[in-house]
Amino acid sequence: MNEHPKISARSKMTSKGQTTVPKEVRSLLKLKEGTLMEWIVNEQEGTAVVKPKTLRAVDLAGFLGKPPNGRHVTVEDMDDAIAEAVTERFRRATRE
Repeated sequence: MNEHPKISARSKMTSKGQTTVPKEVRSLLKLKEGTLMEWIVNEQEGTAVVKPKTLRAVDLAGFLGKPPNGRHVTVEDMDDAIAEAVTERFRRATRE
């Protein structure tokens, strides 16, 4: 049977509601600065599960704000722009 490592760690909450994730936990879960943490609370049991929140592509929707030229671009438009860039790069490389 392949058993997962289990550790027990403690930390104290500050007056601002902050706590430090113990080094052992950060190492085991490979947590880095800026990692989003998801809190799942079971009020009835008085328990909480905290786990790293991994981003899905849909979580990034709107991340960059408005499109730079004020309009959305289709996949076909992107394909055309890439083809033009590749053609131009090839033209320059073969000209020299």
